[in-house]
Amino acid sequence: MTRSTVISILCCKTKNCVALVGAPGVGKTAIAEGLAQWIAAGKVPAELSKARVVEVDLGAMVAGTVLRGMFESRLKTVIKEAENSGGKIILFIDEMHMLIGAGDKWGSNDAANILKPALARGRIRCVGATTFDDYRKYIEKDAALERRFQKVHVEEPSTQATIAILRGIKQQYELHHSLEIQDAAIVAAAELAGRYITGEELFYSYCFLIEVISRSITSPS
Repeated sequence: MTRSTVISILCCKTKNCVALVGAPGVGKTAIAEGLAQWIAAGKVPAELSKARVVEVDLGAMVAGTVLRGMFESRLKTVIKEAENSGGKIILFIDEMHMLIGAGDKWGSNDAANILKPALARGRIRCVGATTFDDYRKYIEKDAALERRFQKVHVEEPSTQATIAILRGIKQQYELHHSLEIQDAAIVAAAELAGRYITGEELFYSYCFLIEVISRSITSPS
């Protein structure tokens, strides 16, 4: 199961970084979001107890960097905080292939080269996500970066697997819509989406159906 694999890798003393690789829309980002919920619920080993999942938004970091070295400084601040946390900060990098070239506007180090020394020291935990095509096009061509991550293939989840993931992220919808989503609604959404919604990735069909149900409950008639 992908969840147990991710948790096992993060608990390793060395090479404790994960690259979630799969087709668009199969739920790679949701796995990282679910990880935060599993930690909060105490459903992880002691090594990950009280850890936080912090998303590294490379686009936001690059934005507004008008002076040489600004991006590097921003990213190094995040890395240092993660290193000093004793493994209690897990960095999540969606679209991890963007590490290649990010921040090299002035020909200085890009994000990948800034991150590599910290990964080599083994003092930070990191989860990245990207597609098969982008992994082959960018990550595989940077051997020093690739070997710091353990690749986990993320395939279209079964209905039961998706139910487990949705249970992990349902709190986001509950907080957004100020309601409680019953477990029966999650099961029904998964079963109905798999049966009736076609032409798009199943995982996002499930999420879309839950969103529609939540909005219909909270919207005035």
